[in-house]
Amino acid sequence: MLKLRVVSPEKIIFDGEVQSVSVPGTLGAFEILTDHAPIISSLEKGVVEYATNSGKKQLQITGGFVEVKQNEVSLCVEV
Repeated sequence: MLKLRVVSPEKIIFDGEVQSVSVPGTLGAFEILTDHAPIISSLEKGVVEYATNSGKKQLQITGGFVEVKQNEVSLCVEV
């Protein structure tokens, strides 16, 4: 499991556990799974998709950043 925290300048959008996260990276979309290597990447306009125990959820973004370390994923996004 991954710990995902999605924040925008206005509010915390999501904070909880997920199985996977897909993000629109500047050099192409990529998926983050458990034990992913540490990474920091910029994000471009697109869809962030994450899988929770209750199903898949999607979030339309206009840009932002993602940081992954030790099964914790932090997204700072513009929505």
